[in-house]
Amino acid sequence: MSLPSTEFQGGEDIERQRRRAQNLRSLTPRFRVLIIGRANAGKTTILQRVCNTTEQPKIFTGKGHEIGLSELNPTAQRGKHDIENEMIFKSNAAFVFHDSRGFEAGRTSELDKVKEFLQKCSTSKNLRDHLHVIW
Repeated sequence: MSLPSTEFQGGEDIERQRRRAQNLRSLTPRFRVLIIGRANAGKTTILQRVCNTTEQPKIFTGKGHEIGLSELNPTAQRGKHDIENEMIFKSNAAFVFHDSRGFEAGRTSELDKVKEFLQKCSTSKNLRDHLHVIW
């Protein structure tokens, strides 16, 4: 008994999608995620859960220089952050996270920084520099 043509086409579609995903993976080895939320709302804790870890992330500037974890402290220099910093968990280096570092009521500067970052990422020539998820 032969398979109906719709089932056979579905198998081809899955294989085509698998090849496409492998192609994309070769162009961008890391999945880039922007997490947005209020200050001290637990964004880093959520990312730890996603990466199945309790470790603190390593933080790097856009140029690849590691910076201290004190930058994540929501009470230190509240509202002064660099959304371009990359957070990477050692246990799951396939993800690069960017933190909006929280929005404060009545302030538009944080939103403006996010908009600028989104524009920069979306117009980058390299797929690896694009955002893949905004959460």
